[in-house]
This record gives sequence, C-alpha cells and structure tokens, in this order.
Amino acid sequence: MCQPGACEHSPTPSGTPAGDEKGTPALGRRSLLRAVVGAAGALTLAPVTFGQAAAASSSGGPSGATEVTRVISGHLDPGAADFVYLPLVIPKGVNQISVSYTYDKPQVPAGTPGNSCDIGIFDERGTELGGKGFRGWSGGFRTSFVINSDTTTPGYLPGPVNPGTWHIALGPYQIAPQGMNYQVTVTLRYGAPGAAFVPNYPPKRAKGRGRAWYRGDSHLHTVYSDGKRLPSEVATGARAAGLDFMISTDHNTSSSHGIWGQYAGPDLLVITGEEITTRNGHWLALGLPPGSWIDWRYRSRDDAFSRFAKQVHRLGGLVVPAHPYCPYVACQWKFGYDGADAVEVWNGPWTYDDESAVDTWDARLGEAMRTGKDWLPAMGNSDAHSAPQVIGLPQTVVNADDLTRDSILAGIRAGRTWIAESSSVTLALTATGHGRQAGIGETLRVPVDAPVDVRVDVSGVPGGTVRLITDEGQMHQESLGAAGSGTVTWRTTASLAAYVRAEVRHPMADGTPGKGNSMGPNLQWGPMAALTNPIVLKST
Repeated sequence: MCQPGACEHSPTPSGTPAGDEKGTPALGRRSLLRAVVGAAGALTLAPVTFGQAAAASSSGGPSGATEVTRVISGHLDPGAADFVYLPLVIPKGVNQISVSYTYDKPQVPAGTPGNSCDIGIFDERGTELGGKGFRGWSGGFRTSFVINSDTTTPGYLPGPVNPGTWHIALGPYQIAPQGMNYQVTVTLRYGAPGAAFVPNYPPKRAKGRGRAWYRGDSHLHTVYSDGKRLPSEVATGARAAGLDFMISTDHNTSSSHGIWGQYAGPDLLVITGEEITTRNGHWLALGLPPGSWIDWRYRSRDDAFSRFAKQVHRLGGLVVPAHPYCPYVACQWKFGYDGADAVEVWNGPWTYDDESAVDTWDARLGEAMRTGKDWLPAMGNSDAHSAPQVIGLPQTVVNADDLTRDSILAGIRAGRTWIAESSSVTLALTATGHGRQAGIGETLRVPVDAPVDVRVDVSGVPGGTVRLITDEGQMHQESLGAAGSGTVTWRTTASLAAYVRAEVRHPMADGTPGKGNSMGPNLQWGPMAALTNPIVLKST
C-alpha cells in the first residue's frame, strides 16, 4: 500500500499558476493558456523556446554549444489545477532532455497538508488524454530525470528526442495555504542520437504443471515508479516467496516492461501491468501487452474510468480496483465496480481497511446472488515497494490450465482463486452433493433440498480458526489446534445457502480463537491467514 508522500495521488481543485523563464520577462497571468486535458482540470503555460542546432554541425547547439539550460519558475495558489503543463519547444539536433525541479515547503499548521508536487513529461505527440505522447512519470519519487535513446531514467520511456513542443507535467496534489513556489531546470544536449533501446519483454509462458494451482503476487513496485527495489530484487523476492508468477504494476508508467525478460524464467512467469493512480482511487491493469500504457489523469466525476477499463479489456487485461479502503489521501476507491474483473480485498499485512474491504465484497456477493448478476472475485497482493515489505504477503493462488499469461488471467477472472498469507499456508475447499462436486469459483447445481457437504482442508495456521460463511453470515466455526492442520466439514442445502466461502484466521493477540461481533463489523477475529472465493450453490 502507498505510504504518505510516496505515491502520486491526491485531489486539488483548479488554480492559476504563473511562471517566468530565466533571462526573459516574467510571464503575466494573461500569458497563461488555459486548456482541459480530457476531463481533468489543467493549465498550460506559455512555451519556453531553445535555440536551433548549429547549422554546420549536428553535435552543437546555438553558437556551437553542446548544452543549453533554461530555468522556469512560478507560483501556484491553493486550489491549483490537477495538472500544470510547461511547454518546451524542442529544436532539431537534440539528443537528450534533462529535467530537475524543486518547490518550497513552508511550515504549515498541524493537520494542514504541506506542498507536494509530482512530475512527468509528454513528447511532441501531445498531452491528449489517452494519447500517444506519454514519455514518463516519476510522481514525487524523483527530483530529476533524463530522456535519451539508451540511458533514460527509470520511469521514463527511452527513445529519440524529436523536435516539436514537449510538455513537462506538474501534478500539484497538495498545496500549502501560502501557495507553492516551484522551479524547473531544463537542459538540452545537442548531438547525434544514441543507440536505440531494444526492449526485452518477458515471455508469455513459463514451465507449468498443466492444470494446477499457481501462486502469484499481482501488485508489485520497483524503482521504475516509487519502489526502492530493482527489478532483479523483486524477481528474487518472488522466487524466495515460492511464487510461480508475478505481475509488475509500477505507478502510471509502462517503462519497466522492456526489462523484465532478463528476470523471468522457466520457474517464474512475469506478467506486465500498471497501477493507475488517479485522484479518486487506484486500480490495477493486469496482463497488459508489454509496452501498453493506461492514462490516469481523471477523477471519478469525469466519467472517464469506463473508457480506460474498456481499453484494458480490449488489450486482454483485467481491471482490479486496489486497496479500496486505503486510508491515505486519494487512495480510497470512488469509481464503483462496473467494469471491474476482480477487487483487491487484502493488501499487504492484514489491517482494518482489509476487514472493511472483505465486508463490502461479501455484501456484494449477496447482492449478486439476489439479482442474478455476475459476482466479483476477490484477490490479495502485497503491494510491496521496499524492505521490510514482504513480497508475497499475501498472494493469490490461481487454478489455471497452465502457467501462461492468458491462463492465469482467465483463472483470476473466473474467481478460481483463494488468498494465502504465504506459501506455507495450504487450503482446499469443495462442495459435494447429488453425485456432483464443485471447487472454488465454481457452481454446484443440486436439487433444492439435497444435502451438500462442504469440506475444507487446511495446513500451516497453528491455532487457527476456520470459518464457513454464506449469504446468511458465518454458519460454522472450528479450531485447527496447535498443529495448524485439519479438515473441517459442514452440511447445508441450496435452499439455505446461495454460496459458501471459507476464511482461516490466526488467533487473537491473547491467544484465543476470537469470535464474531453481532453488533457490528467482525473486529473480534484475529488476522486473516487465508480467504477463498465462493462456491455458488444453485437449485435445479
């Protein structure tokens, strides 16, 4: 889960920034060009120009210089636009753009947000919402970046610096009462283009076991956004956690996609994705074709989420709202669940916001059974950014036809999944009746009053408690004992239960198994060790 100040998020209303270029008159308010990018409020400032390359040499700029620097400074008042664009008119002959930025952080009263500002850049193809101009984003994680053909800063897309109007994107997501003074330094280097970057995308298949249960972590960050782990370290951590697959989901950028090939292998399937970090919640685009990028510059009131959810579906990926009850600014999910393929109900070590997410998800299960609509599968991921956050805590275990991108996504989409705290926890849930059997994510059709025997096999949770839950709530509870292994059985019918799912909880802090609270949320249970999607019971 994002830590305060670590991720690019948080709402800010419209504002009126002003700027000046070093060595030129200050830009007045009338110089501002107001624009709207898609549906998110934005301001575009007057352009900054640079001299043309020396006519006699492609390696020299104006007057034969190899580098030219401009400094752009300005002020943003409280209530500034979500995105402030600084246009740069890039001449021919440039092979590298270097950008650094600073902003002041005045003292603010206790409880009042201070200044925080993200940064990214769009190239000559423009800033249109969902357009082709995206060249990189680092949020507030970096104070500088470089773009060229081969040694581009993580978070940014390598490639040529083509002439035309580029745009630095500032994202002032919190502004102090005194406002925010910012300064952006841009250096152009002139010369011949460097060697082209050759992406090394991960293969779509690893060495699987045919139809089997595969463990994975589908929400992971690296230094390509706001993580502190290198991709090599994330892959090593995934293997150490006993995972069969992992999905890379750096914030708002596809820049890491082209390096994962060297870290995948027969023992680890690496799938590419993105965490889309909007001003009103985060969502995961899982299984994107390598190199695909999904825009994030909108709010829930802008009615743009469905557009990009459809884009992900056209690309064959999954849409998964992440940590919907995350307590940090702009993390809570405000877009609804239409268009979602699953929901992340467990994010990192178990906390009260995960408890709220599971309660909401379970209520939606009941609604789906009542209305006949499709139910939304649950999944869990670590959202690990850096040590000591543990990769694979938790992990989603997927029943898939094989260890391939398409098979893993199909298993998640179908809800043939359960969530484990770690690879040391094992679980199997089945329902048997009228000579038929169904497992997690499947439907058992039986005569309305035919007995249905539910069985849970668990290991790896010493002192744990198994709970069986239906649309009526918890219907059975049983302790595992000190060994942490056991089999729990319970009988019901399709007339009494529309679905059945299992939870396995650790003991309470005092060592007791815990019990439900009939007056409110189940706050008297120990932390979650395992959680399944439901088996649906339908009468014939």
